[in-house]
Amino acid sequence: ESIRLIGDKIAAKNTVRKAGLPVVQGGLEAVKNKEEALRVAKRIKYPVIVKAASGGGGRGMRICHNDVRLISAIVTAQREAEAAFGNADVYIEKYIENPRHIEFQILGDHFGHIIQLGERDCTIQRRHQKLIEESPSPAIDPKLRKKMSDMAIRCAKSVNYINAGTVEFLLDSKNEFYFMEMNARIQVEHPVTE
Repeated sequence: ESIRLIGDKIAAKNTVRKAGLPVVQGGLEAVKNKEEALRVAKRIKYPVIVKAASGGGGRGMRICHNDVRLISAIVTAQREAEAAFGNADVYIEKYIENPRHIEFQILGDHFGHIIQLGERDCTIQRRHQKLIEESPSPAIDPKLRKKMSDMAIRCAKSVNYINAGTVEFLLDSKNEFYFMEMNARIQVEHPVTE
């Protein structure tokens, strides 16, 4: 149940928002048509990003700076999401320019205990694929690290998570962070954090 919930990025975003985690401004439902997409973009202002609800690895993602690009991106992202994940649902959120990508490794047991094992800075990427990871992140101080790690644990608790996992955040230039997604598995980069 937890894996299914966090595997759907729209459902995960709504769940963690209700648990008090900061989320990027944007739609909290799948975009059904171009009129709805344009309404969301008008409300949150360009640039926006279209994301696949079941996505990962940069598939089904498109950055848009205007209405024309958004309409085109919705159709392309839906096709790509359907082909890659078997689910054409996409959503729109505010595009955060030049963010840091910070991930917290967590572990949860069957008794409701969840701990974090530190963070990785995964900012250096090419086509949304990580190239270099560093731990601890040089971008965050102890106070922000504690705040983010507390939110990672809160995220895992909000979905009753058991096992190893990763909670990912975007950190903007003002040191504001936002939940991006949670991965329900041990990741190949786990030893970087350890």
